[in-house]
Amino acid sequence: MTALRDADVGTLLRGWRERRRLSQLDLASRAEVSTRHLSFVETGKSSPTREMIDRLATHLDVPLRERNHLLLSAGFAPQHPERTLDAPELLAVSAALGRILDAHLPNPALVLDRWWDIVDRNSATDFLLEGCSGHLLDPPVNAVRLSLHPEGLAPRIRNLGQWRAHLIGQVSARAQRTGDARLRSLADEVTAYPGEATGTPGAGDVVIPLILSMQPGDLSFFSISAAVESALDVTVDELRIEAFYPADEATARHLEHGGTPTTEGRQARADPL
Repeated sequence: MTALRDADVGTLLRGWRERRRLSQLDLASRAEVSTRHLSFVETGKSSPTREMIDRLATHLDVPLRERNHLLLSAGFAPQHPERTLDAPELLAVSAALGRILDAHLPNPALVLDRWWDIVDRNSATDFLLEGCSGHLLDPPVNAVRLSLHPEGLAPRIRNLGQWRAHLIGQVSARAQRTGDARLRSLADEVTAYPGEATGTPGAGDVVIPLILSMQPGDLSFFSISAAVESALDVTVDELRIEAFYPADEATARHLEHGGTPTTEGRQARADPL
C-alpha cells in the first residue's frame, strides 16, 4: 500500500478491493452501487463523492487512518481526527483504559497501539521487563520486539517457537489487513530473530499459552484482546487492550499471593515506558 500513497482514489479503492479479494461485482452488490459505476470510479472516469468513498470503505473494512487517506486522495478533508490520549476529547477514554488496567491487577495488562507499541500498562507487567536489555526499553517500547528479541523476553519463554508463530502471524495479518509498511517491517524484523516459529499445540490445549520460566517455577498465561468498536477517532480506533490471565492454577496462586507487584505501596499503574 505504501507504493500507492500518492495514487488517485480510484487506484487506492481498487487496491483495497483486491486486498480483500473481492470482485467488482462482489463489492458493488455489497455497497448497492452498479458495477459500471464502481468500474468508472476505479479507472478514474468518475469522481466519487465523499459519501460514496465512505460507503465503499465501510464494505472494504478500511481502517480509519486509511479512510482519511482515501478522502485526501479525492480532494476531501479527512473525516476522522487523530488526537493524543491526553486531549480533552479523549479524557473519558483514557480514564476508562486506566480503570481497566487497574482493575485487572494482579494480572498483567497493557494498552497497545496499532504497531504494538506500549501506550500504558499496569504494575503487574513489571516482571516481564526484568532482564531485558536497556535498548529494548527505550520508548516507544514495542511489545512484539520486546517479546521475541534474544535480549528481551525470548530466553525466558519456554514455548518460544509456538509464541513466535502466534505473534508473527498476528503482525503479518494486521500488516496485510492495513497495508501498513511499518507493520510489514516489524514482521520482517522479528521473523529474522533467532529461533523457529513452530510448535504443535497439545491435544488438550484450548489456547496458545505464554509459558515463562520464572524463579519460583513456570508461569503460564493466555491473553484476551479488546478494542473500542465504536471509535471515530484514529487514535482510539487503533488502541488494543492486551489482558493476560493465568492459564493454570499454579500461576493464579502465584499472582494472588503477590508474585507480581500490586497497588500496595506504589502507584496503581506503572509508567507506560
